[in-house]
Amino acid sequence: MDTETEVIVAGAGPVGLMVAAELRLAGVDTVVLERAPEPSPHPKALGLHARTLEQLAMRGLIDPFLADGIRVPSWHFGFLPERLDLTRLDTAYPFLLAFPQNRTEALLQERALELGARIVRGEEVTGLTRTADGVRVETAVRAWQAGWVVGADGAGSTVRKAAGIGFPGTDGDTWAYLGDVRADAPPPAGYGVQNDKGALIVAPLPGGLLRFTGFDAERQDPAGRELTLDELRETTARISGQEFGLRDPVWLSRFTNATRVAADYRRGRVLLAGDAAHMHFPAGGVGLNLGLQDAMNLGWKLAAVVRGHAGEDLLDSYQTERRPWAEDVAEHTLAQTALITATTPAGQALRRLLSDLIRTQPELSLALARRLTALDVHYPAPGKHPLVGTRVAGVALLDGRPAVLGSTVVRPDGYVLEAGAVRGQSTS
Repeated sequence: MDTETEVIVAGAGPVGLMVAAELRLAGVDTVVLERAPEPSPHPKALGLHARTLEQLAMRGLIDPFLADGIRVPSWHFGFLPERLDLTRLDTAYPFLLAFPQNRTEALLQERALELGARIVRGEEVTGLTRTADGVRVETAVRAWQAGWVVGADGAGSTVRKAAGIGFPGTDGDTWAYLGDVRADAPPPAGYGVQNDKGALIVAPLPGGLLRFTGFDAERQDPAGRELTLDELRETTARISGQEFGLRDPVWLSRFTNATRVAADYRRGRVLLAGDAAHMHFPAGGVGLNLGLQDAMNLGWKLAAVVRGHAGEDLLDSYQTERRPWAEDVAEHTLAQTALITATTPAGQALRRLLSDLIRTQPELSLALARRLTALDVHYPAPGKHPLVGTRVAGVALLDGRPAVLGSTVVRPDGYVLEAGAVRGQSTS
């Protein structure tokens, strides 16, 4: 006999755990199935941007992040030498919060468990079939019957493939390197370089580790070879002109700029979120943020449908609202890849020109900063008041229900649902 639940979330990464927590806020019976027996020790992403921090604050989750994170007041666009000033942003969090993904995952797992989600590790989703009243999910261990399934199981998503959802986009044509190591002669904080040989940026990690990552113009045909410490040493020395004394590697990896967005975010009672719905080059550190914002948008809507407070058509707005912003991220991360890999004389001239424009045109810097941090995300509603679909900052929504500000109703994820006079609040 199948094990039953209202919603199955495939994937216990930060996005899947955030979806589970959102569902449990409304009392929806939720099971998270994760193929890995233990959480990954590697901090894949390293930063949380302003809009993500605002939404964590709406759920009363912000304090441990701010307590342990490092506030970075400026950030790069395409490794350009002139950085974007984040302190001008209209938010309570005008910075990038350096915070490792595995720590984010641990905090969100704690939250989901506190709210009553069940997390089952070592049980990988292998297939699914639609039933009369839901979805039957198969694993190597058993079968589950659920009313709904959320695929948050990464770029190679089994849920997406089993649901027959396409994943159009472009294959990778650029290889990047990454090494989490110790260094006897570490560079100064905020170190980065880009030149005719490639690119290198260095970021601190917990426990005295450093992440060396970038683009090597000489090694663009790795042919499946694993990155070695010797290669990382040679690459970083050649690009930077310095020896850092790299040793004791914890994680060595390569990745590409393959860029794809799912054709559909919903197929019946199957929905996608995070990397299952979109993949791109990790330029600007926006990927995890995009996925967590998917989770916020989807979670309250799916909970409302499961609880009978809204019709299934509410879930159609999930794709309408979130997919365009995934396409936007795909576009500007491809553009950043072009800047990072611009090693020719013409490419170097373009980088100097754009960097100078960022330095001399404050509004350009601000526009790019808002784009990276997702503060410009909005969900326009044709024929409605112009405030509808805009972000409202500074709204605490601890119970997951809409807030009323004057005669304006704000959705659980902090966007205006019905607009009137917004009293004592800022909008953007």
